Amino acid sequence: MLGLTEIEKPSALAVRGGAWFKVGEQQIHVGVEEGFVPASKAHPALLVEAARLEEVAGRLAQAGAPVTWDDELAPLRRFYTADPWGNRIELIALD
Repeated sequence: MLGLTEIEKPSALAVRGGAWFKVGEQQIHVGVEEGFVPASKAHPALLVEAARLEEVAGRLAQAGAPVTWDDELAPLRRFYTADPWGNRIELIALD
């Protein structure tokens, strides 16, 4: 829903679980840890083309993901969501 492509992990690491994603040249690696509790403040921020920010928010909301808009840094447009494990993700409009 975020436009990230899942990429294959090296076989030596694949047995550990988790997943790797990429967009352009950037990658995000998500691991698995027993007893994990998502941080309420620490999070990645992803830049999204300004013209597509509403579309991404709509797709996430339609899939049941939380979408919380934040105008504290206006005129910067941004919102927060969470992955299926409760990790916070910030999406920021890139002009």
